[in-house]
This record gives sequence, C-alpha cells and structure tokens, in this order.
Amino acid sequence: MANVKTLHETATRILGDKASKVILALNEVTVECAAKDYSEVMNILRDHEELYFEQLVDLCGVDYSTYKNEVWEGKRFAVVSQLLSIKNNQRIRVRVWAADDDFPVVDSVVEIYNSADWYEREAFDLFGILFNNHPDLRRILTDYGFVGHPFRKDFPISGYVEMRYDEAEKRVIYQPVTIEPREITPRIVREENYGG
Repeated sequence: MANVKTLHETATRILGDKASKVILALNEVTVECAAKDYSEVMNILRDHEELYFEQLVDLCGVDYSTYKNEVWEGKRFAVVSQLLSIKNNQRIRVRVWAADDDFPVVDSVVEIYNSADWYEREAFDLFGILFNNHPDLRRILTDYGFVGHPFRKDFPISGYVEMRYDEAEKRVIYQPVTIEPREITPRIVREENYGG
C-alpha cells in the first residue's frame, strides 16, 4: 500500500492542475482530467522520470448514462486508459471526460502510445466517441453500413436491422428487426416433498 500511496502523492504533485482529480481507492490510483488536458496529462505520465508509464495496456469507452441503476449527474461519456510502468512496476488509470454528451470527442493518444490505435477505433465503433487526429478512425467490429453504436446504453438489445441470405435474390439483404421483444421467466422445477 505504501507504494500506491507514494504513486498517488507523486502523480498529484507532478500533474498539478492538469488533473481534475487524482483518486486513491481500492489500492489503485486513478487520474481524472478534462478533454482539453488529456494529451498533456498522457505525455507527462509517459515522459516524467518519476512516473515513466511507458506502456498503454488498455483503453476503452464508457457510457455513464445510468450508473449503479441510478440517473447519472455528470458527463455521459469517458475514455479510460490503463497504463503500466515496467521500470517502476506500477499501474495507473486515466479517465478523461468528453465535454459534449451529444458529440463526444477527445484527443487521440496514438502519437503518444501507438498501441491505442485499435482501442480508439473500438471505442469509436461501439460508443461513438470521436478521437481528434486519429490516423485511421473507422469502424472495426461492426459492418460498414451499421447504424448506431451498440455499446451505448440507449441502443436496443436486438438492434435496428438484421441481415439474412435471400435465396431468391442470391445475396445478403438487410431488413428491419423481426424479433419480438419478450420477457423470459425462468421455469422452477421442484422435487416432490421439497422442503417438507
């Protein structure tokens, strides 16, 4: 725990007002920053001799529109990165909030951590978060004609369209979803003389 406390103090001191918060919870350090400071924070975390987080291990989008089954009061979209310092044997999390819920945009960190390339494309595809200055921002998991972003909490579980092979036309066609929404109630089977 002393190592994590030292990291928390060091990150707080070095990042200063570039970090909106540096949180120590559950034996982990999380740096939160505004979108305007994101690139600078990531550069400092990578290059500062006391921190030296030389590897981006993961990056993902998050939709906070509902959190813990409650209405969320803050910004809706965030990008969360996990960084590793091999030199110092430490990890740190960075969370940046997109300023606009209707059009979420943050800077790309591909120039800082080239491993962010595919992760940022995934966050764009699944959450609709745009990354300024990304070298090749396009869908990575959904089809080219896909409409929407399936990991957003307001996206319907069954989607908007489905595709199938049409035997008459001899090609794949798209059509509105034909799945009827239904509620599944589990069947309970009890043995005779159960509990008695």
